[in-house]
Amino acid sequence: MRVHLGRVDAVLVQALIAAALSFAHLHDVAMAAGQDGWKAWAYPISVDLLLVAAWRRLRSGTAKAAAWCWFVIALVASLGANVATAGLLDLSNVPAWLRILVAGWPAVAFLGGTLLAHSPPKADTDEIGADVIEDPEHEPEATPAPPVIEALPERPPVPVPAALVDHARKVAAEHHTRTGAPIDTPTLRARLGIPTPMAEAIAAQLT
Repeated sequence: MRVHLGRVDAVLVQALIAAALSFAHLHDVAMAAGQDGWKAWAYPISVDLLLVAAWRRLRSGTAKAAAWCWFVIALVASLGANVATAGLLDLSNVPAWLRILVAGWPAVAFLGGTLLAHSPPKADTDEIGADVIEDPEHEPEATPAPPVIEALPERPPVPVPAALVDHARKVAAEHHTRTGAPIDTPTLRARLGIPTPMAEAIAAQLT
């Protein structure tokens, strides 16, 4: 446990030293480029915040392309200040292009920080597809099979006496003369006083 804490402490100390040196170099470059007072201290803070925002987006696993882009931009700004203050640049006579870069950095940092902090992460389409498949509520409902209609057994022919058929014809003719319409099966059954199957068989012979 103590060995682990010692390793962690060493890493933290190294990170703090590196951050302090980078912070000082960015401050010196900003001062040399004409950004004095509190503005010179704000430049290294904006660079570090952009690095942190890009790193957090990389750790989240979403929009990695944009996160890497802004991480590289902030890293180049930090490394550029470190190299510039290593004796390769005369801080007493800063070139115009460096002054332009330093003056335009706040807008770049604001844009990058806003996009990284407020852009909604894109949902993983594969996970959404898996959730839909695994969710029983999204399973398509089975189409019910159409009901099977069984054929009704055919009725056997009802024997009808010929005399009854002749009498039925007279009744039908009398009904047609009186009403002007052909007689229907219920009326024929009632007039003759016979069961319905026999009335239907006689009505079939009258048509």
